Amino acid sequence: MKKVKQDNLKERAPVVVVIGHVDHGKSSLLEAIKDFRITQKESGGITQHIGAYEVEYKGKKITFIDTPGHEAFCAMRSRGAQVADIAVLVVAAEEGVKPQTKEAINCIQETGIQVVVAINKMDKPEANPQKVKGELAKAGITTEDMGGNVPCVLTSAVQKTGIDDLLEMILLLAEMQGIRGRHEKPAEGVVIETYLDEKKGFMATLLVKNGILETQDFVATPSAIGKIKNMEDFQGKNLKQAVPSQPVSVLGFETMPFVGEIFKTFPDIEKAREYAIKEGREKPESGAQIKEGQKSLNIILKTDVLGSLEALEGMIQAIPQQEMAVRILKSGAGMITEDDIQTAVSGKAKIFAFRTKPAAQTKRFADQKRVAILYYDVIYELIQNLRRLMKQEAEQEIVRRDIGKMQILKIFMTEKDSQIVGGRVVEGEIVKNSKLEIFRNNELIGKGTISGIQKEKKAVERGVLDDEIGILYHGTTEIEEDDILSFYVEEKKQVDI
Repeated sequence: MKKVKQDNLKERAPVVVVIGHVDHGKSSLLEAIKDFRITQKESGGITQHIGAYEVEYKGKKITFIDTPGHEAFCAMRSRGAQVADIAVLVVAAEEGVKPQTKEAINCIQETGIQVVVAINKMDKPEANPQKVKGELAKAGITTEDMGGNVPCVLTSAVQKTGIDDLLEMILLLAEMQGIRGRHEKPAEGVVIETYLDEKKGFMATLLVKNGILETQDFVATPSAIGKIKNMEDFQGKNLKQAVPSQPVSVLGFETMPFVGEIFKTFPDIEKAREYAIKEGREKPESGAQIKEGQKSLNIILKTDVLGSLEALEGMIQAIPQQEMAVRILKSGAGMITEDDIQTAVSGKAKIFAFRTKPAAQTKRFADQKRVAILYYDVIYELIQNLRRLMKQEAEQEIVRRDIGKMQILKIFMTEKDSQIVGGRVVEGEIVKNSKLEIFRNNELIGKGTISGIQKEKKAVERGVLDDEIGILYHGTTEIEEDDILSFYVEEKKQVDI
């Protein structure tokens, strides 16, 4: 974004993102902050789903970005846009630092964003904030009272305590940063959410960072252009214009822009198109590169909005896929369609649905075609279940494990399709019920199994190196003296995904 003279800049509201572990109370904390309810569940939702909203405290506004998690926030930030000014890291007072807390800390450190810690659930009897602070210090976040420079606030979303302290701290950090923006046209900012409204068309949530955005403005990102036909705030109220730090839902893009892209306004559609052509880029490929012969789990990925989709695609790419790859046959934002069902049938795929669902008729069609639709409200849970399914699929593969060899010294009895033979174990070990291959003059001539082992006329479970044993062999190929038997077992593959 271009530089402007300092005297053209005015104070703007700080933009805040709230991140942390999945069940540590992010949504309930947001709910306590807001002047209306979102949900009682941690999964979150919003009256007007635009991905952001504003609150007012002591006459000053604060904008909160309501992403599905730190994964979505990092996906936005990866496109080079400065999305938020401040991050609130939520940690449960009774549980402390969890794997997702560490992931959120990594995201904070990578972006270099100013952070304030909210130790939540202080109403719990087992709350231990000092223990939490110690764990945070080990993870790279040292609070002020532990000798660091990260402010910390104790909160209870249930009892609504500490909320004022948190908002006060956010405004203090904003004042210290001197957060400012330009308050005259043209406008520019960041795309923080996009989705397809089946009745209206392509909808985008724009966060204005500089300038004044108005209806009828021509807008462009590197991937989409349009003219703003309608603009609403997070409560669904129609607006004529939006100022810096204000999130608005707009209608008018000809195609769906990507989350995290910078948008700019232009005097006419031709100038907007020139910018998009000059700055344009292709959408990155999703899913893993499947190697020839590699096993894969086929999925269709549908989400409520594009921000969630991009975050999930990024996380799926990060899953180790040496043993089992994930092939995304189709992905998109919006409701599950009959075309998605047909693709699932032809590709033998499961549908992973994040905060979206099919219409009743489409659901009946899916049931009729026996297509599995797995529903999720939390990104972390979707990824965990995907990993579990990958592990299950990979472990269905049967692998061979060679265990030992035996040289035949004597044939004791021969009947149709079975023999009792004796010999010496010359390599490894031989176990009961293992399978074998018969080699004569170094050439494979047959296969079979053994159902019993004897050593010194006693039944045993195994024979080890240099043991002389007798075995009960089953197979159509007749074993002869001096043959070499190679023994192996077949077992399910053990993988770590």
